[in-house]
Amino acid sequence: MENASFDAYSPREIAERVEAAGLAKAATPLLSLFMLGLLAGAFIGLGALFSVIVFGDASLGFAVQRVLGGVVFSLGLLLVVVAGAELFTGNNLLAMAWAHGRVSTGAVLHNWTVVCVANFAGAAGLAALVFLSGHADAYAATYLEIAAAKSALPFWSAFFRGVLCNVLVCMAVWMTLAGRSVVDKAVAVVFPISAFVAAGFEHSIANMYLFPLAAMLQAAAGEPVALAWLWTNLVPVIAGNLVGGSVLVALVYYVIYRRGAAKWASASR
Repeated sequence: MENASFDAYSPREIAERVEAAGLAKAATPLLSLFMLGLLAGAFIGLGALFSVIVFGDASLGFAVQRVLGGVVFSLGLLLVVVAGAELFTGNNLLAMAWAHGRVSTGAVLHNWTVVCVANFAGAAGLAALVFLSGHADAYAATYLEIAAAKSALPFWSAFFRGVLCNVLVCMAVWMTLAGRSVVDKAVAVVFPISAFVAAGFEHSIANMYLFPLAAMLQAAAGEPVALAWLWTNLVPVIAGNLVGGSVLVALVYYVIYRRGAAKWASASR
């Protein structure tokens, strides 16, 4: 259904906007791209911080804790979308512009690499600030419990949880481009993001905040610092996020709406 009865862009128009956004992202100067990536890492870290406060409240029932933790985690993506930042998981939608031949493979890989590294720096930097502030002391047990559970995931479990996570994240980003106001974008973000958190799926950038902070808390307590998460969790989760966002969202919608775009345009003339 192309003509929706509410004031929003149609799915075909969203696909056009996603492709145009991909072109702009691929052309972003390196310094700006890196700084926007730093912001996104910190923004997602703030969402994770907010959710840990909820997860640390033992008085909440399991379902309430998971859902409410997901709702408050939505702060991170809302900051990215509204305030402006470059998030690796959302930028997996660049695959649409790449599939249409409008962005080169090199430009896509450059964007993903720079943004992923910058996200890590921003998330870990926020973790350091939170640690130094003393805020995390009250939630140390929760941070360590979350980090231990994530580190213990088998490779393929982490991978497929990453796939499922970024399907929901990229659908959230996709739907924000249907909206025309901040309220529209907030509504589009909350449900997919709260769903992935409640379900226990894996978001690589959130983990880039949670693991460094857990490591700092371990070091402060005089415990051995576990760094195995760098390859046991982040590697499969990043790979899963890539597949979920670029293949199962961007390329699927490319086939539906953009693969025959030139043919449709010529037919309409």
